[in-house]
Amino acid sequence: MLARREHSYVELQRKLAAKGFSDTDIEVQLTRLSEERLQDDKRFAESYINHRAGHGYGPVKIRVELNRRGVDDMLASVSFEELDIDWGERILAVWQKKFSAAATDFAEHAKQARFLQYRGFTSDQIARVLNKEHW
Repeated sequence: MLARREHSYVELQRKLAAKGFSDTDIEVQLTRLSEERLQDDKRFAESYINHRAGHGYGPVKIRVELNRRGVDDMLASVSFEELDIDWGERILAVWQKKFSAAATDFAEHAKQARFLQYRGFTSDQIARVLNKEHW
């Protein structure tokens, strides 16, 4: 499983349990993989954040997805800080790709805001882009 992509400890735990391995065997093998640095939640989090941000998703959505994959909130926060992604640049690129022009009425403004919110950007980031307060 690790040959194709990084996995979190919890993801591997779930996948191995679904394949019928015992909890004891899973713990022993995952501990060994962690000790050998073949599985590392920090490396997984950084890889995942870079991947999802590169596909146009914002920090809120990425953080929720990491949480679902068993990554600790503190570890996710450290990974976000260390990567130092320019979210203003990212949201602007996503907005420009989806919408060709600024909203001319309330309905269009709301539509654009909903789209960016769905993509996982914060309300502050959305307001800056839609009100043309670029970073």
